Amino acid sequence: MVRWVLRALTGLVLIALLVTAGTGFRVWYVARDDDRTRADAIVVLGAAQYNGTPSSVFRARLGHAKDLYDEGAAPLLVTTGGSRSGDAYTEADAGARWLREQGVDPSARLAVAEGVDTYGSLEAAADELHDRGLESVVVVSDPWHSLRARTMARDLGLDAWTSPTHSGPVVQTRRTQLRYIVRETGALLYYRVSAEPADRLGGTGLG
Repeated sequence: MVRWVLRALTGLVLIALLVTAGTGFRVWYVARDDDRTRADAIVVLGAAQYNGTPSSVFRARLGHAKDLYDEGAAPLLVTTGGSRSGDAYTEADAGARWLREQGVDPSARLAVAEGVDTYGSLEAAADELHDRGLESVVVVSDPWHSLRARTMARDLGLDAWTSPTHSGPVVQTRRTQLRYIVRETGALLYYRVSAEPADRLGGTGLG
């Protein structure tokens, strides 16, 4: 009996390790996938902003999204993200403001100023896009965040693929990259098991 229990526990541990390793590999693999297939919209996931000025992480995402827009990947740029307590601006509005300063036409900008985590922001964006009859999106975020964001967008009924930014502080060093891969692996596994975003447990630091 004891031997059978030990074998069962060993099997469970091995399965857990394989699932974790496989998920980590997928996080790494999708981070390298830059899909610029034409879509209905480019969805930029929000990040920190300071009195209407996007943080360096957010600027990297916005800059990459504008490059995609300039290349004709989609006719609409959607900025996302609500506000934290005490903020004068939402992440979505700060992003839209930055795009305006870069000369993006008002008709090509849509600020969806709801959501304080990845799922909430994507849910609000999906509702807005569905109301407009739009279905396909290129999601722009940090490389290691791409798989979780794509998974959530698809769960919300969007035909989604990713084109991650490859600049900014999140991708500067191998140590930083490894830390974010580990975080995203855990966050994605938690989402898969619970159907709840890990951000609501205290955040992954990735928006």
